Order: sequence, then structure tokens, then C-alpha cells
Amino acid sequence: MHHNESEAKIFACSESTYLAEQIAKAYGIPLGKVSFSKFSDGEFQPSYEESIRGLRVFIVCSTFPNADNLMELLLMIDAAKRASARHITPVIPYFGWARQDRKDKPRVPIGAKLVAKLLETAGATRIMTMDLHADQIQGFFEKPVDHLFASTIFLPYIESLKLDNLMIASPDMGGSKRAYAYSKFLNSDVVICYKQRKEANVVGTMELIGDVKGKNVILVDDMIDTGGTLAKAADLMIERGALSVRAICTHAILSGNAYEKIEASKLSELIVTDSIPLKKQINKIKVVSCAPLFAEVMHMVQNNNSISGKFLM
Repeated sequence: MHHNESEAKIFACSESTYLAEQIAKAYGIPLGKVSFSKFSDGEFQPSYEESIRGLRVFIVCSTFPNADNLMELLLMIDAAKRASARHITPVIPYFGWARQDRKDKPRVPIGAKLVAKLLETAGATRIMTMDLHADQIQGFFEKPVDHLFASTIFLPYIESLKLDNLMIASPDMGGSKRAYAYSKFLNSDVVICYKQRKEANVVGTMELIGDVKGKNVILVDDMIDTGGTLAKAADLMIERGALSVRAICTHAILSGNAYEKIEASKLSELIVTDSIPLKKQINKIKVVSCAPLFAEVMHMVQNNNSISGKFLM
């Protein structure tokens, strides 16, 4: 039996509605109707307001804090399974809990693995996400994972800036692979920040491996949380003679006083995607939408076409 594109529907969790609307618009279909009943104790129940029997269901939901986002997604997957959807694909632009991808000290959980198991147990048949904090998280799933790279939308933006003496930088050793991938595409040099943390979200000391004098530097990272690392790196690079420092971060978590840190830093621009909605707009933050990328890949998945052309790195 041949299944055509009209047999796909896109739904959204409540905190990812705006992004889902943009994805549905780019895909070419209206966003599906879903309602949420809320109980006075905080419990909630999603309900699909249209038939999804035998269809491919895409559920757009970034699982950023608080945990309600993840719980919403799990309940919507379960509801879709019980409503006889043919395929259930959570579209998770930002995959939360991904920093817990291993036991880095005794008696701690591997949160990313737990979330993977929860999604599969709920009934997910395929996962679509973007710029995981650690690539190996794909291996936590027994279902297919489409791991998209925001580089496909960031690289054209970098090229449009037409910067001379361009240098790509990684804010830590762990991001060096990403930085080298960007530098290879842009034919530029790389500098790496070596940092030591006092504790989670607090940078102790930082040193540069490489020379930034006379360079226009672009820091690349998968997420920005408190903004401390990027602000410190930008200030250090300007101090060492960089002409300008920009940062590209896929997921704008921006918790605590991150907005104030970015505003006060030597960063001339912070470029992010809309995988997580911004809490407020400031002049230094530029948003590049990931909706067209997801819509295009969702078309390809629905039509059983190869998506390998979407991986620039």
C-alpha cells in the first residue's frame, strides 16, 4: 500500500508551539490540533483533536527545563500510540538532559540514556534531533535517529558576513571536533580555549591554544547556558588582540543572568537557532530559524528519501 505525504500530521507540545507553527508552514500543512487539560495539582493530559489513525505523526517538542516539557512529549507519544498512529516521530530540536551522557563521577545517573529509554517505551518509532551535546547519544536508542547539524544553516550566515582573517574557535577541548569541521568548510584556522571548572556552570581558569591577534573570531558551541564560558572567552580574545568575537550556539538555554552577561561581554554578536524560545530579545542576539531544515528533512523521511545531503559535517 502506498502512503503519500498527505498522511503526515505535525503537532506541538505547548512550549514549542511557535517553532512547530514555523515547521508546519515550511512543510506546507496546518499544525494539528491538540488540547491540554490541566488539573489543580499541576497534572496535565494532552488530547489529539483530530484522527491520526494510520498516519505518520511528528511531535515537535524541545525538552528544555523544566521537566514538564519532557513529560508532555511522553504523554503525547503514548496518546498517539493508543490512537493507532502508524509512525510516531518526536522532533526534538533541543534534546535536554544530554549533558548527562556518561558517569563522570560515582553514584550519578546517565540521564540521556534514561530519556532515550523513556521515549522508546512511550512508543517513539523514530527520533529527529539537532546538534546533540554528545554524538554517542544516538547509540542510546534502538530506533533510527536523524541527527541534524545546525551548521547547514549557520555556515551560509557566516559566509554572508564576509569577514577577513576569519578564525574559528572552540570554547573548550570537547568542542574541538566541531570547530575543526567548521574551519575545514570555511578554510580558516582554529584556536581552542582550555578551561578548568570550579564547579558546574562556573569557569575557574581559561587559556588560549593559538594566536588570535588581528583575527575576526567565531566561537562555535552546541549550547549556551549561563553564558559564562563564552563571555570569558570573548573578553580574553579581545585582550589578546582579536579584532572581533562572535559566537554561534545552536541551543539558547540562557539561564540565570545569561542575557546580562552577553550584553556586558565583548561579544559583538551571538547567533542562535530557535530550538528553544528566547525569554527576551537583546540587540546582540541574532536568531536563525531551524524550521526550514526540519521541514525539509521531515518531507524526506515521509517520502522515504535519503537525507544524507543534509549533513555538511
